[in-house]
Amino acid sequence: MAAAEQQTSPQASHEQSWHGIVLQALKRNEIRLVPYVPDRVLTTLIKNLHADPFFTTFPTAREEEAVGIVSGAWMGGLRGAVLMQTSGFATLANVLASLAMPYQIPLILFVSERGTLGEFNYGQSLVCRTMRPVLDSLAMEHHTVTRLDEFEFIVDRSIKQAITTQAPVALILSPLLTGGKVFDK
Repeated sequence: MAAAEQQTSPQASHEQSWHGIVLQALKRNEIRLVPYVPDRVLTTLIKNLHADPFFTTFPTAREEEAVGIVSGAWMGGLRGAVLMQTSGFATLANVLASLAMPYQIPLILFVSERGTLGEFNYGQSLVCRTMRPVLDSLAMEHHTVTRLDEFEFIVDRSIKQAITTQAPVALILSPLLTGGKVFDK
């Protein structure tokens, strides 16, 4: 019984951090293309993606560019995900409404959340407050993940649902999960 529990428990199968869980979930779901906009919270995940030959990973200048790349790749038969932070979401309403949603692109967005829990930048706070209402108005599936013990299940099932229904999903990575950005003085 204990061996069976170890195999099915997210914690037991991934005695690692949230970014290790993302890496394994992407592999399990054959998501090979991962463009991103650099972000301090996502740095370890980005480095690990670059180090793994399974993935094609590269930085983009803007979030819309990354969404366009993943959308084109899907049309060519390749699965992809985009890594970004909350502030970059402010630029995505048009590309989501005019490309990803109507053309049923199973776009996976991993968004490191800023603008909350001690944020010093008012601009980040404004975007954070508008992100979920924009996702809701687009009827785009989204989940804010705060706990490591639920993370693997939410990521894996969200990816599977996006691919099966051919609909985008946003996974918002709360500072409660990631530790957030550390503000050095």
